[in-house]
Amino acid sequence: MKNFSLLLLLLLSILFQSCFSYKTVDYNNIAIDKKQKVEVLMLNKTSVKGQLVSKNEKIMILETKAGLQTIPVEEIYDVKVRKFAFLKTLGFSIVSPYLLALLLYGISGS
Repeated sequence: MKNFSLLLLLLLSILFQSCFSYKTVDYNNIAIDKKQKVEVLMLNKTSVKGQLVSKNEKIMILETKAGLQTIPVEEIYDVKVRKFAFLKTLGFSIVSPYLLALLLYGISGS
């Protein structure tokens, strides 16, 4: 029973992780009013994830786990907006019960 609950927890974590993905967008096309979750890739190869608070021609302000972070536009390499991935979620929700059944059969068979 312990193996089953551990396996179920693992499959659910994989399932819910795939519900969202990040899509690259143009900086000028990001809607401010939606309070979107974004991932900003910097020129120095670091990334910052957070919720968009505001943006203008010179800076972007994100609310991160550490607090508000101001990012100058000149330092931004790429901006990705988090989107719900319907097909990934549907695919995992169809495939995961079969994987669970196969794993349980493998555990009980040995």
